[in-house]
Amino acid sequence: MPDVAGALNFRDVGGLPAGAGETRRGVLFRSGNLARVGAAGRETIRTLGLRRIVDLREDEEIAFEPTDLGDLPVTTRRVPLFAGSATSFFAQDVTLDALYRTLVDESAPAIVEVVRSVIDEAPVLVHCTVGKDRTGVTVALTLAAAGVDEDAIVADYARTEALLPPDRNARVLAYLQRLHPEARNLADLATRSPAPVMRTLLDDLHARYGAPVEFLRAHGLADDELRELRRVLIAG
Repeated sequence: MPDVAGALNFRDVGGLPAGAGETRRGVLFRSGNLARVGAAGRETIRTLGLRRIVDLREDEEIAFEPTDLGDLPVTTRRVPLFAGSATSFFAQDVTLDALYRTLVDESAPAIVEVVRSVIDEAPVLVHCTVGKDRTGVTVALTLAAAGVDEDAIVADYARTEALLPPDRNARVLAYLQRLHPEARNLADLATRSPAPVMRTLLDDLHARYGAPVEFLRAHGLADDELRELRRVLIAG
């Protein structure tokens, strides 16, 4: 797909293997924030035919980097995935593994709401601030529920690290190190998406629920919704 000027880590998750089929292109997109998308980027987004944007950020993040898509005929649904400020995880110096465990344990109803947006309102863009953690976990679970091969889910998550600009990473990391000079996990939290971290999350959901899709079922996603998700997202 064409680049969306000003958008961070913007991509289509189409073309991923799902048994004998693959994910449809032009149905589910993921990205970081859209605060720097100008006229050229908005025109590219217009061509995608998006019906819904799902913003996973909390109030403070949105106030700091608001989205302005002008007259694009797309509506935004806010589904904050953390009960408090996302910045608290930097202060707590958590690992990515711990962050993702917290996310699925504390934000399950919100994750199910995002999956339902894909079912009901595609084409959909799901985004947070960087498109790495909240977006990464939510999109991964959506793909798993649709039957996408887990190796492909892990690989899609891991792509983010190569799509974050090095100058952005250096600037953000320097800022965080000034705030939290004793922290050891800042680089992982701010800039990295290691494949083993997503594999650990999926394995944990297998161990606790039987499969990632069963995690979603346990939190209210119905069988008919899962069938519709697969119809919407999978071709072949």
